Amino acid sequence: MPDPVQSGTIAVSIRGITKRFGEVVALDAADLDVARGEFFSLLGPSGCGKTTLLRIIGGFETPTSGELLIGGRDALGDPPHRRRTNMIFQHGALFPHLSVARNVAFGLEMKRLPRAEIARKVEEALGLVRLGGYGDRGVDQLSGGQRQRVALARALVNEPEVLLLDEPLSALDLQLRLQMQEELRRIHRATGSTFIFVTHDQGEAISMSDRLAVMSGGRILQIGTPRDVYENPSRRFVAEFIGHSNFIEARIGQDPTTAEIPGGTHVPVRAPEGALPGQDVLVSLRYERVEVVEPAQGFLGGVLEDEIYMGPTLRRSVRLDGGLVLISEAGNTGAAERFTIGGRVGLRWSPGTALALRD
Repeated sequence: MPDPVQSGTIAVSIRGITKRFGEVVALDAADLDVARGEFFSLLGPSGCGKTTLLRIIGGFETPTSGELLIGGRDALGDPPHRRRTNMIFQHGALFPHLSVARNVAFGLEMKRLPRAEIARKVEEALGLVRLGGYGDRGVDQLSGGQRQRVALARALVNEPEVLLLDEPLSALDLQLRLQMQEELRRIHRATGSTFIFVTHDQGEAISMSDRLAVMSGGRILQIGTPRDVYENPSRRFVAEFIGHSNFIEARIGQDPTTAEIPGGTHVPVRAPEGALPGQDVLVSLRYERVEVVEPAQGFLGGVLEDEIYMGPTLRRSVRLDGGLVLISEAGNTGAAERFTIGGRVGLRWSPGTALALRD
């Protein structure tokens, strides 16, 4: 993926976009560049402003202030039908009285294209979403996943510069959702289009995106690749929202690669740039990075309080000698149990995997 700020590679550029609904600030000075051909996700909890931002890009909301460029051109004055965007909603919004083919053809018919061209484009679009031969069926004859594929075909057939997807998979059951994630990735690669995808599901955003933006309270808190945001969260909210972390109030040691945790023990950490000895920090330690070992092998000692069987993983809670409880999550290898509830254990992790945050 090229650097999206390089000249000529930006599909959508947002500068200082703010949206107020009365006294409520839904978006607060959002800045964002999305590269051409990128699969970009807006990730955050309900009410964080991600759908509002998507609707502004699509022309369904008008910002209170700010700038929006699509394809290098000011788009704020254009109504939705004049923007080179198309939007897919959560429930597809298909016309129940029209066949699959007529649903897909609707936008092309509004453009008054020749019938032969419409038929060819509809057939190509249905083939792309693996619904070839479904054109004559009624919408009520389709499964939920098939309906979403029809909505996707209807959007793609108009060849938008940017495809906007507003939580299109959230109403599907787990297995179907996973299948549709694979389909969306495949279609994105096949078309080379720019996708902007709204979701509150961290797994979707991490597995599907080239880059993502984590949002909260109308603000964009961090932008980066899924790996970078997961491995290097900029603040506590990001570390909490993506993945599962232990949080420990600590103080940077004289050796800045260590921090003193409650109980006086020094443990290895990755300190923020410019951190000074004695500075208060919050250590974020991912569950899966914490290893439960024999007591003599760990940085810390404690008692195994609980173990939860989760199928592919085992989640263990350990109460340290100083009273702090840390959680470890390890892959289920099927090996015989090494530890017993109430028994002594140790905890350790690789240097650099415990990240010290300033907030």
